[in-house]
Amino acid sequence: MKIICIGRNYTDHIKELENEKPTDPVVFLKPDTAILLKKQPFFIPDFSQDVHYEVEILVKINKVGKHIQKKFAHKYYDQIGLGIDFTARDLQAKLKEKGLPWEKAKSFDGAAVVSNWIEKAEFPDVDNLNFSLQKNETIVQQGNTSLMLWKIDEIIEYVSKYFTLKIGDIIFTGTPAGVGKVVANDKLVGSIENKQMFSITVK
Repeated sequence: MKIICIGRNYTDHIKELENEKPTDPVVFLKPDTAILLKKQPFFIPDFSQDVHYEVEILVKINKVGKHIQKKFAHKYYDQIGLGIDFTARDLQAKLKEKGLPWEKAKSFDGAAVVSNWIEKAEFPDVDNLNFSLQKNETIVQQGNTSLMLWKIDEIIEYVSKYFTLKIGDIIFTGTPAGVGKVVANDKLVGSIENKQMFSITVK
């Protein structure tokens, strides 16, 4: 399986990082080794002094597809989750400065938190989902999928032009504003529509 991530998909997050608004989705990959094991803490890697949390709605692909049209995209997933795209921001900045790929800053071991999954059918509209992240019992990120520049079905259409989607692939759909640094002993709790999806400790 592969993890496909969409960057710069919320206008307020683009502004907070002073990035340019993209004309197409920004796509990068994480290997399956980036998934944080269940019930394990997140260990801040020794190569970064500035690791940021980025909470995101996740989609799990349920059948093989290539060149999927938007009108058929809804048939290719039936589960929704929540995750964190951990980012070594200091390392990412250095790589971007040199025009180099981001993978070392985004795809290290443990850099992808993946929650349990909820059936898509439980939600009236996947394009109107509220989600949030609490750090030490304070809400630091809040988002709604209605604010995505590219909605889930549009992401699937776009990504499937370049990559064959396979059963079990996970799409991280982008993060809203409010990203920030984690330090040891932080507790991060993510929720969709007030339902807790994950709780992790930082070490």
